[in-house]
Amino acid sequence: MLYHHDYELDTTRRDAPIRITARGRAVLANPMTNRATAFTVQERRFLGLVGLMPSGVTGLGNQVRRVYAQYQSAKTPFAKHNYLANLRDRNEILFYRLLADHIEEMMPIIYTPTIGEVIERFSLEYNRSRGVFLSIDRPEDVEQSLLDYGLARDDVDLIVFTDSEGILGIGDQGIGGIEIAIGKLSVYTAAAGLHPRRVIPVVIDVGTDNLGLLNSDLYLGERHARVRGERYDAFLDHVVQTASRLFPTAMLHWEDFGADNAHRLLEKYRHTHCTFNDDIQGTAAVALAAVLAGVNVTGMPLADHRIVIYGGGTAGIGIADLLRDTLIREGVSPEAAQAQFYVMGSKGLFVDDMSSLREFQVPYARTRDEVAGWERVSGGLVGMLGANGANGNGHAGNGNGANGTGANGIPNGVGVGAGAGAGAGAGNGNGTGRGGITLADVVHNVRPTILIGTSTAGGAFTKAIVTEMARYCERPIIMPLSNPTSRAEALPSDLVEWTEGRALIATGSPFEPVDHREVRHVIAQANNALIFPGLGLGVAACQATRVTDGMIAAAAEALAALVNTYRPGASLLPRISELRPVSAHVALAVAAAAAEEGVARRPLTDPVSDIYTRMWQPEYPPVEII
Repeated sequence: MLYHHDYELDTTRRDAPIRITARGRAVLANPMTNRATAFTVQERRFLGLVGLMPSGVTGLGNQVRRVYAQYQSAKTPFAKHNYLANLRDRNEILFYRLLADHIEEMMPIIYTPTIGEVIERFSLEYNRSRGVFLSIDRPEDVEQSLLDYGLARDDVDLIVFTDSEGILGIGDQGIGGIEIAIGKLSVYTAAAGLHPRRVIPVVIDVGTDNLGLLNSDLYLGERHARVRGERYDAFLDHVVQTASRLFPTAMLHWEDFGADNAHRLLEKYRHTHCTFNDDIQGTAAVALAAVLAGVNVTGMPLADHRIVIYGGGTAGIGIADLLRDTLIREGVSPEAAQAQFYVMGSKGLFVDDMSSLREFQVPYARTRDEVAGWERVSGGLVGMLGANGANGNGHAGNGNGANGTGANGIPNGVGVGAGAGAGAGAGNGNGTGRGGITLADVVHNVRPTILIGTSTAGGAFTKAIVTEMARYCERPIIMPLSNPTSRAEALPSDLVEWTEGRALIATGSPFEPVDHREVRHVIAQANNALIFPGLGLGVAACQATRVTDGMIAAAAEALAALVNTYRPGASLLPRISELRPVSAHVALAVAAAAAEEGVARRPLTDPVSDIYTRMWQPEYPPVEII
């Protein structure tokens, strides 16, 4: 039961009435009690609303039509986002009903890519607080800050944390990252029905290295360089332990942490706390679902595929880990499963004598002896060139990636990491440095059947590379997952043409269908929203103590099972417009896996009914006036 000075509401039941204690303008000022012109004449009299609005009584449907017309009049994506944010602040049910009715259209507005601009402009545009702001300079305030949000011990299903270091493709955005947590939670609610008053968005303010923010008089976060090392770890641990103690059934969702911390923090807490990293695990799950659907089309067992991952950061390695673990569950030995992967970074194929590899990348490095005899596309042998031989292609790129300016539009050189990644693949699509083993080399020597891009190097999958792959592979699975569109490793229209319609495609950005030789190829969007809302709902419904690898795999397998891939040109994944039923299906699979693995505090006794009951609907509930 959620108790508020204006109302009381059972947030665990979709049919629960709202008991309103407020009167007059206070009713209209609270976005959970306000239903504006939808109040009946009788409700207006009892609640002290007579004369405070036009006399006409209109239902939710008419209200949705009105606000949708207002939304459409906004001229830019940023203006549309601001309109939706203001609507949420005055009428939360109407906001979510509008979003649910137009989820595919509005997803890019409430979340990526528009949310990037919203985050960048947070301090400039600030007008109302949402969420919780935790400062590393005031660790003593963490508990009180979380309690001041106003939710009780058993009233929280989900907390989204970000430290804003790895925001989308724009890097360190300081305190503005609170908007990524807010946007994420909006999707959780719209897609899976997690009640909007059972979630908490949190930004962990540890400073920022973004000089553009630090030099702005309007910046609202802590004004010092980003804290790292032992002090950072101690504060993060304090936050995690406090949040878990105050809200013991809540899932802790990590969002847009930097590459150096994302894997490390996930591994530190995943076995002791209910934690989930969407950038790693969500991306991996939706990629696995697309791969499984594609494998079903090829008729070749997953164990027989050779997999190249172009972009061995947190997302790419997360995909590799989940695919590898899936192979192991299917009976492949750990050694054989690992050997199916060829992972690449900005300096080429991961090889064991590279000093720049992070700990989580090392397991995927090939031995130098293994690749010594490989033929280079440009001529010669890899073994003749070694680590510092002839020049590769695209080391510094052509987009100013080396200093972090230009490629991402980030001032003052603050986007070093992001810029370097974006620029690394500009040169001939090979994305390697001096002496590195290029993507073209890998495709030529490995003959992969699955090619996955998480590099942000736009156009890296060139015609030469794709046609080489298609020359020996009847149905190549090609997944340019980087977004936005400008950073996609290849365009679906090109992939279809270059493979004569044989490629099985999933992308990170939305693309229109491609017509080729009388077949319409529907392009699957590997959007994490197909996974994380349902996973969160499943965890909340069964009150899981942890998010296990088996639960992640179950989510992916459930998603893959929802598509019919036998029709020529069929999508490998469901459409975003189908998020609500997709999330329910995924939630059922996640809750079942949690029970099977013994991590469900409350195993579902009537799974369909239990999931259905937990899915909040954006409908005005019955009013009880007290």
